[in-house]
Amino acid sequence: MYEIFKRLCEERGITTYRFCKDTGINASTISTWKKRNTTCNLKLATTIAEYFGVSVDYVMTGQESDIPALSNVFPIELKRFPMLGEIACGKPKYTNEDRESYIMAGTNINADFCLRASGDSMINARILDGDIVFIRKQDMVENGEIAAVVVNGDEATLKRVFYYQEQALLILRAENPIYEEMRFAGEELNQVHILGKAVAFQSDVR
Repeated sequence: MYEIFKRLCEERGITTYRFCKDTGINASTISTWKKRNTTCNLKLATTIAEYFGVSVDYVMTGQESDIPALSNVFPIELKRFPMLGEIACGKPKYTNEDRESYIMAGTNINADFCLRASGDSMINARILDGDIVFIRKQDMVENGEIAAVVVNGDEATLKRVFYYQEQALLILRAENPIYEEMRFAGEELNQVHILGKAVAFQSDVR
């Protein structure tokens, strides 16, 4: 019911405008729902639940479902991570820095922002097209670690990083054998900037 959504907004100090802006939900959808005051569809209920960190059952009924006490079932505490846009898992592409969008994920993820993977170059690292990759800001990573890297100032890519200081050589390597590695040496290193280390990713069940 709409009243449940309204109560969640009031409790968290969130306006309907802010909710729509953060989630991409059309304001007219909320307006129509408010007028009808009926049970919302599952897609909207899921978005509301993820945004406010409650269950879909609570959004739909106002009551939490009874989950059996099992040793391997744990509640998830959520927080918001700023979404900076898409990052290429293939050829580098422009990353849209949209700090008004957010992704809800577990508080155990030690990251500063996230990006949506685009392409198939990291499939052997289990990072698939459309996955959300969480990045912790740092200027350098250990050899073999996966990082978000900006190339030529405005192109971003997700690759394993290998840096050989004595040779002044940086290699960006995909996790898909069909892609050639990217090499930067000497003054070419000035074209490359590491945004941070990939520390986690979020994938839909496929």
